[in-house]
Order: sequence, then C-alpha cells, then structure tokens
Amino acid sequence: MFAEAVSRVVARALSQVLLSLLLAAPVAAAAEGVVAKTIFLVDEDDRIVAANTATGQFFSLTLHAKEKILQRHVANGVAVLVTNQRFAGVGSYPSGWSSLRRIADEQVVSTEVVDKSALLVTSDRILTFNGESGSWAETRR
Repeated sequence: MFAEAVSRVVARALSQVLLSLLLAAPVAAAAEGVVAKTIFLVDEDDRIVAANTATGQFFSLTLHAKEKILQRHVANGVAVLVTNQRFAGVGSYPSGWSSLRRIADEQVVSTEVVDKSALLVTSDRILTFNGESGSWAETRR
C-alpha cells in the first residue's frame, strides 16, 4: 500500500514536470527570435565609438568640423546618429559606420529604431538603415 502511494506521487510529479517542459518549449522558441543587445555607443571628445559585442569589434566615427550630434538612437542591433551634417548608422554587420549627407535645410520629421533596423522620415526623404547589411536606402518624398 505504501509502495502504491509512492508510485502515484512519483507518477504525478513526473507528469507535472513533463507538462511544464512541453509548455516551456514554445516560450523558448519565441525567445530565439529576440535580438540581443550587441551595439553600444561611447562618447569621446571628437568621435563616437561603437562597440559591437557580437563580433568584439570597435568602430570610430570621427565628427567633422562644427558637426554636432542632434539625435542618437540605439536599439539592440543598430545605432543611428543624426547630426547637423549627416545621418550615420552602425549595426551588427561588422563593417563599421555608414553615413549619408543631409540635404540643405532638410528637417527630421520622425525616427524609429528597432532591433536591427531604422526608419528616418525627413522633410525631403524616407530613409532606412539595415543593421545586418550596414546599408542605407532612400526615396524622395
């Protein structure tokens, strides 16, 4: 009788463990799609250093004369800077900074940076930055 009771308790415990493992599997699969934080920015006097923890590399963006950073956006796998002279982005792709010159009197309307991509809407253009390829794309408004 004691052996049967122990057997039932063990069986119930095993079934609960198996059920919890089955329920945890979809959560673990969903977590695989989460982009890890890999890009960090460090301010220096005349430059910004991007640290890519995925590759162990460091990339410097030297600011031009009279260039000022107006906005900075950092997501998990991408960072974008808006300066008074250009738009600069760096991502998880180990190529370093990539930048586009601003058009005269171009105003930034909105900026969104998520995971490994960025979208900038200006008075003249719609810009995207792909942090996996390190490339900009643009179209006129």
